[in-house]
Amino acid sequence: MTALITGGSSGIGLEFARQLAGQGYDLVLVGNRQEELDTAASSLSAEFPVSVTVRFQDLSFADAADQLFAWCTDEVGILPEVVVNNAGTFFFKELEAADLERVQTMVNLHVVTVTRICLLFGDAMRRRGGGHMLNISSMAARLPVPGITVYAATKAYLRSFGRSLSFELKPYGVTLTTVCPAAIATPLYRLSDKWMRLGVRVGLIRTPRWLVKKAIGAMFRGRRLVSPAFMNIWLPFLIALLPGFLIAAIWKRLK
Repeated sequence: MTALITGGSSGIGLEFARQLAGQGYDLVLVGNRQEELDTAASSLSAEFPVSVTVRFQDLSFADAADQLFAWCTDEVGILPEVVVNNAGTFFFKELEAADLERVQTMVNLHVVTVTRICLLFGDAMRRRGGGHMLNISSMAARLPVPGITVYAATKAYLRSFGRSLSFELKPYGVTLTTVCPAAIATPLYRLSDKWMRLGVRVGLIRTPRWLVKKAIGAMFRGRRLVSPAFMNIWLPFLIALLPGFLIAAIWKRLK
């Protein structure tokens, strides 16, 4: 059994690798930091009796999924039983024309690459008669607010896409689970260690270990959509109640 994890050398992706290796899965880790990939592979190989293969690749190009699929099937001969689409990027700021390049990077990474991975690997899983895929969306999929405009929109796409495609895949024995985490203690948000520890201590921020355990359990149960953490219930609801003029005023103070 093999699990392929994008963004698998750090943060949430590395925790997916640890927990799936703990269940006996060989690993394929995909990322754009070679040294980090090699370090993760060495650590995982020493900790678990599984094989770890790394794929150094930038997934933010339009044809990245096609290249990854061709490498898996043609070069290394691996068709994973589990695919975790975890790779992502984040920035918080008011959008302007100077941001077009990194906006395109985010759209490619969150939308184009994930869509093509799901279709390419999902089709192979359908022909085989089974498999599991998991996409990482975000609580932000329900929070279209200034500062995370493109991030929220791309995560909303993943939420909608994953739920719909899961119905199409189910008759073939293939599951697709979309996970919408709230705040997780990773470097993605660039919080200081002090604020990160405080957030974890008071329960506003959850650990990758907690999230991944929930996500893997849901994936193997065939759940379509998972929104773990109580914050997923109350925060979108509260923000939805805010009038537009108040959101505009808050953003004016923040930017």
